[in-house]
Amino acid sequence: MMYLSIYLIVVNLAAFSMYGIDKQKAIRHQWRISEAALIGVAVLGGGIGAFLGMRIFRHKTKHVKFVLGVPVCILLWAAGIAYIIMK
Repeated sequence: MMYLSIYLIVVNLAAFSMYGIDKQKAIRHQWRISEAALIGVAVLGGGIGAFLGMRIFRHKTKHVKFVLGVPVCILLWAAGIAYIIMK
């Protein structure tokens, strides 16, 4: 369980950073992080970091796949962790 906790901390920090970096790149009209990568990091367990990045940086908040997809990722990971703990 300790390794899972460390993994989730790292992936959520990465997700949060990715959303912040992509927002800055969007403002500067530079090369962007792909939407697949931004959603992918949420799928890999970075949903909370992605959600906070969306809210704090006000980034991708008008895209339905992000507004719905990121919370779904959080719920699925929470359910999986609850299952592991209850087992």
